[in-house]
Amino acid sequence: MIELYTGPTPNGQKVAIALEELGLEYRGHAIDILKGDQLTPEFLAINPNNKHPAIIDLDGPDGEPMTLWESCAILVYLAEKTGQLMPDDPVQRAQMMQWLFFQASAQGPMSGQYAHFAFYAAPEHQYPYAAERYLNEMNRQLGVMDRHLQNKDYFLAEYSIADIALLPYAMSSLRASRVERPNVQAWVKRLSERAAVIRGLAIMLDQTRDETIAGGMKGYGAAHRDVLFGDKQFAERG
Repeated sequence: MIELYTGPTPNGQKVAIALEELGLEYRGHAIDILKGDQLTPEFLAINPNNKHPAIIDLDGPDGEPMTLWESCAILVYLAEKTGQLMPDDPVQRAQMMQWLFFQASAQGPMSGQYAHFAFYAAPEHQYPYAAERYLNEMNRQLGVMDRHLQNKDYFLAEYSIADIALLPYAMSSLRASRVERPNVQAWVKRLSERAAVIRGLAIMLDQTRDETIAGGMKGYGAAHRDVLFGDKQFAERG
């Protein structure tokens, strides 16, 4: 059994999709970041970096419980645990890691910065330049992905955790983007028809808050910003 701590976000969806694809038994625990669940002592004992998703594998290496955070690290762990969704060929494996690092260092952070300046920052800090800068970078990254996917079904020779890692943020980036990316769009459609992907994308959807982008930003305000980006977020914790 794997305990999954997450919310209805792209990073959580990545892990849920992998768990579904791999057929691993798991139990979901909702983390409400607007309420501050990520800052509680209980959650910080699981992830001292106060971000979700995080997992506890009750049947980890040598049968001992294993706690892990950072979504791409979790994907690698799950793929290695099962021997699935990860190529054996060393070249393909290196390219898989390349795309995982691209996702973790570029795709996810740039999308997050766009969302911050376009939606979550205080009105006096929603600088048009900042939002435009990150939107342009998201579009550039989609172009990199689109060119790679020309005449390809997946990012590697076969479906892998590289595709799973890139999918949720690609979907949100396409919604924000003003540029057509036909190869990425075809790839998204192809993956979105997989039963495990459908189930994974639905993780915690019933927990979606009205104050988020997905909920329409209804009622979002200073108290929420304090938890996410203010004194409550940056308070020192022992």
